[in-house]
Amino acid sequence: MAPKKKPGIAARASKVSKFYGEGEARIAALDNVSVEIEKGRLTAIMGPSGSGKSTLMHVMAGLDTVSKGTVWLGRVNMSALKEKELTKLRRDKIGFVFQSFNLIPTLTAIENITLPTEIAGAKPDQDWVDQIVAKVGLTDRLTHRPSELSGGQQQRVAVARALASHPEIVFADEPTGNLDSKSGSEVLGLLRSSVDELGQTIVMVTHDAPSAAYADRVVFLADGQVTAELNSPTVDQILRKIKAPTRK
Repeated sequence: MAPKKKPGIAARASKVSKFYGEGEARIAALDNVSVEIEKGRLTAIMGPSGSGKSTLMHVMAGLDTVSKGTVWLGRVNMSALKEKELTKLRRDKIGFVFQSFNLIPTLTAIENITLPTEIAGAKPDQDWVDQIVAKVGLTDRLTHRPSELSGGQQQRVAVARALASHPEIVFADEPTGNLDSKSGSEVLGLLRSSVDELGQTIVMVTHDAPSAAYADRVVFLADGQVTAELNSPTVDQILRKIKAPTRK
């Protein structure tokens, strides 16, 4: 049997540091961090408050700049792009799912889902959109506005919006933070199935071990540095790493 080909790298941070403040007041949110995100996998980033996990997501998603080092999306050096180029890259290549949903209240569910594609001046791929809508279970809720949807349904709209433009990578920042456990499990199941069935690449920031256990790989941060990694993690393994974060 031929060896399995490696999936390739969707994004990577190379020796990245991010500083806030100057002189003695300078704080290193990230300190010489190097991480590779494999294509077609769900990667979770974990760490305590102030560990740098959200900062890492923001610089890898092009939402913030680095102080040192380089961030790549595929073969594109994002650190070298001008703001206009970076805006276009985020719009065309990256999907986002936020804890607060970030839906437009005056638009229907389907209008929210297709909005980023239309803002980019492109026509939504209707077959793909239909497939995504069916997968997230919103076929009968497309004409409803966010106020007419539950929190779980709103987050499903946000997941569908993130996937609708065929992004190279999706960044999800605490996507279940505002949801009850049942709705949270449904959203995590959607993210998992979008990787398994649609080949999507997802990076998820979370502080929750059961949520991280949906991932193929967990990267642990503490004090702005990568301290450990786990592949095919279980909740128990994740909890043990959290208790001993500096052990590889």
